[in-house]
Amino acid sequence: MAVRNVPLHVEVVTADRALYDGEADLVSAPGIEGRLGILPHHAALLTVLNPGELTIRLGDAEEAIFVSGGFLEVSDNRVTILADAAEHAEEIDQARAEEARRRAQERLAQAQSNRERAEFEAALRRAINRLRVAEVASRRTRRRINRPVEE
Repeated sequence: MAVRNVPLHVEVVTADRALYDGEADLVSAPGIEGRLGILPHHAALLTVLNPGELTIRLGDAEEAIFVSGGFLEVSDNRVTILADAAEHAEEIDQARAEEARRRAQERLAQAQSNRERAEFEAALRRAINRLRVAEVASRRTRRRINRPVEE
């Protein structure tokens, strides 16, 4: 018996908003232990996400989203991403992200404790990843996935 090619249903949400709710052929995410590739009929999975680029592909279109961390769950051909914070690549203000990177580097250089050092290193990783997602997405040639305008 042949397995039907049923696309994944993907939801990307934060506490503030839903960024994506639709179908996908592939989800690529920054997992805590490395990059994850989720295809239809993937085994059940629950993992922590690192800051980085979440890529959703549907046919020849693609959606790039920066996630600052969170959780990814796969179950019954559904992928749910609960992100601490997230934004579409084209929404990233590169000047603001560069300023956050600079500020985190300065604070890291002046850190007085291991706790402060860890906090500023995490802020620096987030800023660098936001910049990377915006830069990579701006060079992509794939078209974006058609999605309804958010309110």
